[in-house]
Amino acid sequence: MKTPQFWQKKNLVSRALFLPGCLYALTTWARIKFNSPKKAKVPVVCIGNLTAGGSGKTPIAISIAKMLRSGGKNPGFVSRGYGGKLKGVLVDITKHSAEQVGDEPLLLAKEALVAVDANRYEAAKIAIDAGADIIIMDDGFQNPTLYKDKSLLVVDGNFGLGNMMPIPAGPMREFFNQGIKRANGVVIIGQDKHNVAPIFADLPVFRAKIKAVKPKLDKDKVLAFAGIGNPKKFYQSLEDCGVVVAKTKDFPDHHFYTRGELLDLIDEATRLEAELVTTSKDMVKIPYDLQPKFKVLEIDVEWQDEAAIKQFLLK
Repeated sequence: MKTPQFWQKKNLVSRALFLPGCLYALTTWARIKFNSPKKAKVPVVCIGNLTAGGSGKTPIAISIAKMLRSGGKNPGFVSRGYGGKLKGVLVDITKHSAEQVGDEPLLLAKEALVAVDANRYEAAKIAIDAGADIIIMDDGFQNPTLYKDKSLLVVDGNFGLGNMMPIPAGPMREFFNQGIKRANGVVIIGQDKHNVAPIFADLPVFRAKIKAVKPKLDKDKVLAFAGIGNPKKFYQSLEDCGVVVAKTKDFPDHHFYTRGELLDLIDEATRLEAELVTTSKDMVKIPYDLQPKFKVLEIDVEWQDEAAIKQFLLK
């Protein structure tokens, strides 16, 4: 799925879809209202959002895991393993593939232990048994199975909250007034172009930006591709690093690449005399024998006030 243009502002299309959007939001409200989340034996921090699409949750979750580890904690991630076939497992990057456990869990497992299950409470039990003394939910703000001690909402400053209408009329996963009641803090990534910070005036707001590390290239230009929620952000990060992007190719979020698709990309890059560059989330879905043909844009999170977010988490 790609983010529809009409999600940015209210217009005829979004208004026509408002009623289905209300039904979607009411379903989310009812699922949360009439389920009782179970409390884990250790604290749970949720990194979620109010909107669909890529807001930057996973890089924030990884950065927070590093912070907690530096504070003496042993964090463990829980994930539903979107697109994966296995449930109720502890991820092993030496054995599991993206088709088995999903792409994001493989990426997270490079930083800390990861348990995968659609029922986040069951996943938390697996992570705790493996030694985690604090749980990080990468996504799951609307999931009612696991009690959250703290919830951080991640907002892409470039997109904001769009037209603030519920799916499919807009990007909202639920009514704003309902979701905000369950949040404990907000992380705005990048420049706040839509001035959403005042909307969260009653919550602590933390600022961060995604810092890209320029890949080592053997050629002067690249063919960039991605199967993430907001591929334009990835392409812009490449350009901000001084990389010449000759061509881009978008795939659906969480897309599992066929060997044919990857070979076509290799052929196209050869014709363009360009190198292939993708995201770390996409790289874990490329077979090992083909990975030498691709480069990755590594990213890191730079906090405006790292001490403040660390204090918020460890308090």
